[in-house]
Amino acid sequence: MSDFTSDFWSVYVAVLTLVSIVACGVLLYAMGRMRVAKAPGEAKADTTGHVWDEDLAEYNNPLPRWWMWLFYITIAFSLVYVALYPGLGKIPGVLGWTSLGEYTSERRAVDDAVAPIYAKYEAMDVQAIARDPDAVAIGERLFLNHCAQCHGSDAGGSKGYPSLRDRDWLYGGDPATIQASITDGRNGVMPAMGAALGADGLENVVNYVRSLSGLPSDGLKTQIGKPLFMANCSACHGAEGKGTPALGAPNLTDKVWLYGSTPSVLADTIGKGRGDAAAAVTRMPAHKDTLGPAKIRMLTAYVWGLSNTGGQ
Repeated sequence: MSDFTSDFWSVYVAVLTLVSIVACGVLLYAMGRMRVAKAPGEAKADTTGHVWDEDLAEYNNPLPRWWMWLFYITIAFSLVYVALYPGLGKIPGVLGWTSLGEYTSERRAVDDAVAPIYAKYEAMDVQAIARDPDAVAIGERLFLNHCAQCHGSDAGGSKGYPSLRDRDWLYGGDPATIQASITDGRNGVMPAMGAALGADGLENVVNYVRSLSGLPSDGLKTQIGKPLFMANCSACHGAEGKGTPALGAPNLTDKVWLYGSTPSVLADTIGKGRGDAAAAVTRMPAHKDTLGPAKIRMLTAYVWGLSNTGGQ
């Protein structure tokens, strides 16, 4: 309820909830007393007039008292519940309970329980942790819970999400850099260059970029595209197109492509950009608040080990 944009919706939910509870009580009371009106000249209406299978009739009796009182109890319980817990819009409830508070409490309890497991690795460097079978098993579970959704369960990556099993790193593959990536996240942006290059210029740059990694390209367009690349792209990717880890700009001379290397995909990447500038990809989120230093260190060792110890 904390993300309401105005108090109107909080009041709306609170009123609707209370009216619904009261309406249930009124309806139950009415149904417990109401009888079908008798027909003119009839002494009393023994049935409601509903008959099934020729002789199965619905008698005109009030609801059983025990059945009604069970429902009255549930109505009373619901009123007590919304008074104690946050069930009426932004009203927090007498107990002050929140799902976030419950989650934080449970997480703290779990962290306290597993702290001794992580403590024995504090004095070890990342490389040593990456070669410890028990640490690898812990790191793998952390990876599957927090990283596999984007990078894949085998860490092989997918379109827009890099593989962590090879030695091609956007920001660097040393333990300190990997730990920084996991801790604070990454938000690299490839700006849209379509307007600056124009349609012909974009096609020429695409051909030049493809030539850097030995992919088929048009020779004339490649020659024309080179000075355009130097003027518009080399500031990030370098004059030779080998990338700049400090900026997260990828190497364009290898065979590793994050989104693909076909002319149409490259034209889309260069022309429209990637990352927050084009809202085309989810950035690498920061995990410092969800994992904490000990788990991040274990996860760093696991990820580093994927490309340095054969995944063992």
